[in-house]
Amino acid sequence: MKTLLVVNPKSGGGKTEKTFPQMRKTIEGALGACDVELTKHAGHGSDIAKKAGDEGYELVVAVGGDGTFNEVANGLMASSKSGTHIGLIGQGTGGDFRKTLGLEHRLDAYLAALSKGGTRSLDLGRVTYTTPSGEAKERHFVNIVSCGMGGLVDRYVAEASRTLGGTAAYFGASVKALARAELGRLSCTVTHEGSERVEKISTYMLAICNGQYFGSGMKVAPMADPGDGRFEVVGMGPRSKVAFALTSGKIYSGKHLEHPGAVHFGCQKITVALENDGAKGVFLIDLDGEPLAGLPMTVELVPGALRVRA
Repeated sequence: MKTLLVVNPKSGGGKTEKTFPQMRKTIEGALGACDVELTKHAGHGSDIAKKAGDEGYELVVAVGGDGTFNEVANGLMASSKSGTHIGLIGQGTGGDFRKTLGLEHRLDAYLAALSKGGTRSLDLGRVTYTTPSGEAKERHFVNIVSCGMGGLVDRYVAEASRTLGGTAAYFGASVKALARAELGRLSCTVTHEGSERVEKISTYMLAICNGQYFGSGMKVAPMADPGDGRFEVVGMGPRSKVAFALTSGKIYSGKHLEHPGAVHFGCQKITVALENDGAKGVFLIDLDGEPLAGLPMTVELVPGALRVRA
């Protein structure tokens, strides 16, 4: 099996750079000889994976966090060939998507999935948005794209030290983001199973979910399945910062959906626009843990886009 490991040495707060040489021996003991490429900058994983797909690799494994897995998925989607499988050896701060895939955070568990486990179809999302400079952009996401507080949180996580671990980093960033957050009044054009409607939603955060978790363990969409051909759209219910703070802790168990103001529906496509310009500077798009830009955005499902070893 022709296999490439795409390794992010900075993942896990930089621990991967130190531990990978020993990990490689164990990985190759299970998978056989593997080629290895180290990412050198943001987006490099996509370039590496695209080339690997073009060259006919059977399996490309992201060794890193959710961001590395996202880059590999984007690269394979851009490849001129199809058929390359994607895999994951989680080394990141959050490790959210591996939870949805049912992968235990142990090297032997990852290797068992890659070498002995079956494959499953993996839906992706395609996001179209506009950069602050006015350029139209398109990106794929594996896990979740959100708008509102999520984008602010990720901006602050990127600036924070990860020495205390992912949960602590996200908690500190969430507190800081809540202080600046604004309630967004959203107009959403929703397409589900061929019918279209408009939803008006007021919320601090709206998440369009392919996976179940984000923010280092927040179970935002307990019902999500990344192979069922639909997104789960979740809006946090409270409309005051105090109520939002009191309710947000329930997101770790998925009980936030019990709030009477919570929003949940399924769709295959959604366009989200912000109606109150005063929130524009802080109501940001977050794609698989990466802050992108402000609204509007259009999100479309790409069913069965990849095959994942899990």
